[in-house]
Amino acid sequence: MIDISILVQILWTGLSASTYAVLFAVAFSLVLKVVKVWNFAQAGLMALSFYAMYALHALLGLPILASAALGLLVTIAASVFMDRFGLQTLRNRMSPNLTFFIFTLVVSEFLAYLLAMMFGTEPVALTQSIMSGVNIINGIVISNWDIQALCVTAVLLLTLYLFISRTRDGQFMAAVADNPELSRFYGISVKRAYVTTFVISAILITAGMYLFGTRASVIPNTPLQMMLFAVIATLLGGMGHIFGAALAAVALSLIQGLSIFVIPSQWQGLILYVFLFVTILFFPQGVSLKKLKQLTLIRKTQ
Repeated sequence: MIDISILVQILWTGLSASTYAVLFAVAFSLVLKVVKVWNFAQAGLMALSFYAMYALHALLGLPILASAALGLLVTIAASVFMDRFGLQTLRNRMSPNLTFFIFTLVVSEFLAYLLAMMFGTEPVALTQSIMSGVNIINGIVISNWDIQALCVTAVLLLTLYLFISRTRDGQFMAAVADNPELSRFYGISVKRAYVTTFVISAILITAGMYLFGTRASVIPNTPLQMMLFAVIATLLGGMGHIFGAALAAVALSLIQGLSIFVIPSQWQGLILYVFLFVTILFFPQGVSLKKLKQLTLIRKTQ
């Protein structure tokens, strides 16, 4: 018999732990939707964002929020630079999609090796202690970090939704995502939409790495592992469905947490690969109720 308080605790912990995963998944899905690039360079940008904040706060002694703000500027600059002088060059040459994919992988690996040379491979965190104050409510442990992470993530997602649906630049991004050539015909700057997309992605990445870096230690290759989570969430949520990726990230995090009742914790990472295989084979366009009904009907007829 499963203790209800333990179940609720696992669900709460999984929900709070999903916050930075949600931000990474939304950032990845947004670039894929608008720019049409599987941006695996995001892993390198995540590492760059973290180590920029770490160098400014832990090594130079700047306040943590000031370090996060400057780290954001570094991440934005690197993201826009990659798009303007990397991806744009490939677009001008009309390079095949595989070239874009390889380019982003090379950028990610280059940044990971460069940061390893500069900062070493020992795990480090943004703060001297990753412990946070806790409150116990009805037997459930709720840390201050949990509340902060949920609030930051909710505000960023709400702001992104309002930006896309209510602002001129947001609507231009949506138009470019649907048809960049037609957008050019109507006088919309596709380059501006791409830059805006990468700026928003950098904000989500920096916020996610700030949350993760105040909760756990990081090495230069850590973001590469977290990218797998973002890719699976993007596939499950449906390519082009930004907030679907966010919901998928939450669901994956909760399932991974609940799996402790079935398999030992050291094997939880295996669940991600299982989801990746299942998603690629059966849900390449994402999970939908219609698709699930079709699969159910097929099973019944067999």
